[in-house]
Amino acid sequence: MRKITLLAALLFLWGVPDGFTQEILTLDKALKIAFENSPSLIQSKLSLQQNELNLKAQKASLKSQFALEVNPFRFSRTSQYDSYNSKWYDSKSMGADASLAIRQPIKWTDGTVSLVNDFSWQDASNRTSGGKSTAFTHNLSLMIDQPIFTYNRTKMQLKELELALENAQLSYAMQQLTIERNVTTNFYSVYQRQKDLSIARDEYENQRQNYEIIRNKVDAGLVAKEELYQAEVNLATSQSSVYTAEINYENAKDDFRLLLGISLDEEIAVLPNTEVQPISVNTAEAVRHGLEQRMELRQKQITLERDAFAIVRAKSESEFRGSITARVGLNALGDKVANMYDNPTDNEEFGISLNIPIFDWGAKKARVQSSKLAMESDEVDLDEQKKEITINIRQVCRNLPTLINQINIRKKSIENAERTYDINLEKYRNGDLTGMELQQYQTQLTTAKQEYTNAIISYKLELLNLKIQTLWDFETSQSYLPVEVSGGKGRK
Repeated sequence: MRKITLLAALLFLWGVPDGFTQEILTLDKALKIAFENSPSLIQSKLSLQQNELNLKAQKASLKSQFALEVNPFRFSRTSQYDSYNSKWYDSKSMGADASLAIRQPIKWTDGTVSLVNDFSWQDASNRTSGGKSTAFTHNLSLMIDQPIFTYNRTKMQLKELELALENAQLSYAMQQLTIERNVTTNFYSVYQRQKDLSIARDEYENQRQNYEIIRNKVDAGLVAKEELYQAEVNLATSQSSVYTAEINYENAKDDFRLLLGISLDEEIAVLPNTEVQPISVNTAEAVRHGLEQRMELRQKQITLERDAFAIVRAKSESEFRGSITARVGLNALGDKVANMYDNPTDNEEFGISLNIPIFDWGAKKARVQSSKLAMESDEVDLDEQKKEITINIRQVCRNLPTLINQINIRKKSIENAERTYDINLEKYRNGDLTGMELQQYQTQLTTAKQEYTNAIISYKLELLNLKIQTLWDFETSQSYLPVEVSGGKGRK
């Protein structure tokens, strides 16, 4: 961490012109920016919130539902001709009513219990006959509706919404990992171009110094003029390499800005942690972590659970099912509120209804078989996914030691190339080596530096690949699951 801080300070002091600001991005900072600005992650989060609200609404619908309907006043006036008596009858009526209903779904049985309280008042009169009546009515009833011989639709719907929410959580977490992979890859791509530019500039400086040396020797008549021509070609080639490296670096930064969702005019530089600490990974343990924690496997299992629900639904079409209904009530009627309960009446209802399918020409059987085949296909897909995950994790575990060896070899190659170049540079200055021969050693040095950078980047990316493949951080020995999935026990 001290090395990174010191390097950042040096970049600010020496790498940035006066009056020019440059954003220094570490990998953690770049990931934070990407998580805040990524459109795909924002959409995934909106889908997650939508599923959370759907489940919340479904749970709320399983609680007692209160409904109040009030008609404070109604009036009607009608005229009707009685052909038998050859008279017109003129009548009018006024009234008001209110109804309070309490409905309680029963999740465990898929039934419903309802309590309904109705109260009404009506005043009617007939001007032709002079008749007039006033009535107050109160009706209180308790009703039960219970399906029988069928599956529990309420519990299944609730379970499906829970699975949909879990699937949305998994998708959101997987989107986070995808962004982390993309940002890390592009981050090191910028770093690679940044190092290529630095290496190209170092090479150009070496070629410029060599050009000055050979020009002085040519002016002094110590070497042939052809050596100066070769030095000019080497210098021009090196200058072109610097220009190409600058273009590649700017293009990589543009791609990185676009991925992070920041302004394309913002000047940035990356500051990676290039320290390499080899870790020991047990392949069997890595495979176990992957099979236990990979979110794709859980999504496949969710698909299988939904397939099971589809089979149940297919079986319910043209099924033998029934329903039990029961009702008890109390009715009260009177011309005044005070005496309407003098002679109340009670009533009861009870009934059983059955739906008995007779023949559907094999439609139900075909639908059930189709659903079972879909489930079998998804089971095969799950097994293949497990095999693929196992193979990928094994390959990563095999690659890591090889990449560490490559880093050590590339580091040694730089040391050897630097020594070789210095030795031959001295020969070049003494006139014992041609410019073309020196250029070969310069190319070797440049290639060694680039390959060392590439080896470090490959190791860092493969280490991230291991984390994503197993969802386990072997450097800290803890789960790499995002917080939304692990319930706060995953990575921070």
